[in-house]
Formats: sequence, structure tokens, C-alpha cells
Amino acid sequence: MEVDGQTHELTREAAADLQESLADALTERREFFRTAGEFRADGSYVVSRKAADSAGNAKVFDSFDALVRLYDRLPDRFDADDVGRTGITGSRRHMLIRHFAEHPAFDCRIRRRNPLSAEKTERDEGAQAVTEAEE
Repeated sequence: MEVDGQTHELTREAAADLQESLADALTERREFFRTAGEFRADGSYVVSRKAADSAGNAKVFDSFDALVRLYDRLPDRFDADDVGRTGITGSRRHMLIRHFAEHPAFDCRIRRRNPLSAEKTERDEGAQAVTEAEE
């Protein structure tokens, strides 16, 4: 391996440790109230239910930018049917609505809890990442 023009030789074990450390540095899991977002080493972004273990409770995007593009295509007020029109099915639609409302990168809040719907907003810089409107 070469670093700053200097060649370094690593044992197989040291190389494996370095590889694991790099993977850990490239991945990040961030938990919110009901959802979590994970940046993976391969560049993909995964939205999941915070406490769930099965793949049925997660949606993998090619990148975080792909999730942003999905959000940008949604109307100013949207619900599970609107998210479903993008090809996402089942409970993942509701999970994504909640993730948009919880993640600070999206100017969005829950509009109604039953049926679940959200609306795009313009947040103040100091606003909380999660805001829920009363029914």
C-alpha cells in the first residue's frame, strides 16, 4: 500500500483490520424517532424502521441523492398513495413518509397521522428534525 508517496507493507491481518476500519468510516447509521437511515460503503442509502431486523422493513436506494430525487417528485402534500406511485409498495410507503419528516435534510412534517400524510415546509434553521401536527 502507498500513502503520501511512501510504500507500506501490511500483513494479511493488518490489511483486513484496515479494510474493516475504512468500511466503518464510510458507513453511518443515524436513528430518528421511528426510522433510521444508513449510508453504506457501496454508496447506497437504506431507510428502515428503527427497531426492525427484516428486509421487509427497509428500502434500499442507490444513493442518498436517489432518495432526494424521490422526495422532489412528490407533491407539496403527499400520502402513501403518492409514494406508492413511484413503485414503492406496502408499509415501506408509510416508513418513507415518516423518514422524510424525521430526517433534517427534508423540509417536511407530518400533516395527519390517520391517514398518514405529510407536507413540505420551509423550516427555520433551528427547527427540530421531527415535527408532528395534531390530528
